[in-house]
Amino acid sequence: MTIRGIDLFCGGGGSSAGAAMAGVTMVGAVDSWDKATATYRDNFPTAARNVITARLDDQTGPEIFTDIGQVDLLLASPECTHHSVARGAQPRCEESRRSGWYIMRFIEDLSPRWIVLENVTPMRSWPGFEDLLRELKVRHNYRLRVQALDAAEFGVPQNRRRLFIIGDRRTEPAEIATPGGQPQSARQILAPPDAYRWTPLFSERRARKTQERARKAIGELGEGVDFLLVYYGSDKAGGWQSLERPLRTLTTLDRFGLVRWFDGIPMMRMLQVPELKRAMGLPDWFRLDHGTRRDQIRILGNGVCAPVMQAVVQTLCQTVPSATLAAE
Repeated sequence: MTIRGIDLFCGGGGSSAGAAMAGVTMVGAVDSWDKATATYRDNFPTAARNVITARLDDQTGPEIFTDIGQVDLLLASPECTHHSVARGAQPRCEESRRSGWYIMRFIEDLSPRWIVLENVTPMRSWPGFEDLLRELKVRHNYRLRVQALDAAEFGVPQNRRRLFIIGDRRTEPAEIATPGGQPQSARQILAPPDAYRWTPLFSERRARKTQERARKAIGELGEGVDFLLVYYGSDKAGGWQSLERPLRTLTTLDRFGLVRWFDGIPMMRMLQVPELKRAMGLPDWFRLDHGTRRDQIRILGNGVCAPVMQAVVQTLCQTVPSATLAAE
């Protein structure tokens, strides 16, 4: 059986990569950013003619596609910025927060059996959250499971906790089970030491606060131990992390500086796009060729860890038992 899927608010295609790894054929996608849709088009040729650059709203429906045909699975990652606690006290944009409602016309017209919505966990506290669930249950006859999942529990070398609304029109969705085993460490995403250029950690050109964070890390770890400096953090964890634990949550910002010792001297460079791609659990075949380095980091930081979506889709759709199909 061929399961055909579409991806709304698709970004570069992290969710779709997971669905493809579970055996789904992606046939359409929508995102408002041209760099994201260009990336998606590269990676999912079966959807290429129906990868649309457009901003969704209440009036948008499947007429934006060309002869989309049968759709069995709808994936959607509505805008999460205005649900996220990372915004602190900044004003919320209600239009962004209710973007989850923009899937409704697609559901009405295409009648997919399965749906998966992904967002940050604070979405649960949004006043419209229960109304959204009620609409999916009562009007569209989905049986739902709402489950928070951390990518680190699915073999991804990153702590990334996200909320999944999982729906099936025929039966109760099963709980998404975690594979178990030891978490993968940030060290496993790193390129060889000679792959990129390094600069001295302690120099007049380095920001004072960066050097202070580095000294704090060295004071706790001791000299000669490699570690990561973490920028733009709000978790009060000291601005650094060990390489022996999963990477802290990747965002749309360039926030991880790797410190490595060479002949007793600490040197530093930022983590690079191929390393961050591995931190998202994306397969080797996934291409990131469009835009600047900053654009590519934004695509990754806005994405869904592929092995998590793979597990969700395999459990929901009961497609193929392994991840080997798409890779082959």
